Amino acid sequence: MGRILTPRLVERGHTVRALVRPGSEKKLPAGCEAVLGNALDGTTYASRIAPSDTFVQLVGVAHPSPAKAAEFRQIDLPSGLGAVAAAKSAAIQHFVYVSVAHPAPMMHAYIAVRSECEAAIEAAGLNATILRPWYVLGPGHRWPYLLVPMYKLAELLPATREGAMRLGLVTLEQMISALIFSVENPVQERRILSVPEIRSART
Repeated sequence: MGRILTPRLVERGHTVRALVRPGSEKKLPAGCEAVLGNALDGTTYASRIAPSDTFVQLVGVAHPSPAKAAEFRQIDLPSGLGAVAAAKSAAIQHFVYVSVAHPAPMMHAYIAVRSECEAAIEAAGLNATILRPWYVLGPGHRWPYLLVPMYKLAELLPATREGAMRLGLVTLEQMISALIFSVENPVQERRILSVPEIRSART
């Protein structure tokens, strides 16, 4: 998501500073400033966040699945907690975090880690927008389109409507639009964008 979001924000006139590993600076789009550091250790970049008003946390395991429980604790948790601590130390005004829809009948380890990060955001007292998608449709993630008719039916039935909406499918473009909306419409305290809100966010 970051590779798509970053140039979109630059195009819209935002000053974007992106965290990258040393040697990866050239991968950033034109107009984006590199911040060198380790995403798993917030202390490596905390002093270089300012001057910024919004922090967007997108670091996590690619293609989450129940088989990656250990990776969630090794990557998603330290990157999330480190980002929260770094953002707080830099007096960030608005923290944007991509979490996951819950409760759900699966992906318990992933949900647990993302929920820990959400709790850390609240404990830190950060103003935050938390996005809670379930499954993001995009390149390499198109097979769930086969489930769309089943989702539509479940959304019509009173007994399954709430779960089908909470655990619905969103497109990559909808996620990018929701992230841009979040950046451009900061909040005081905390805002949750669940699947219906992600689908309807407009920029």
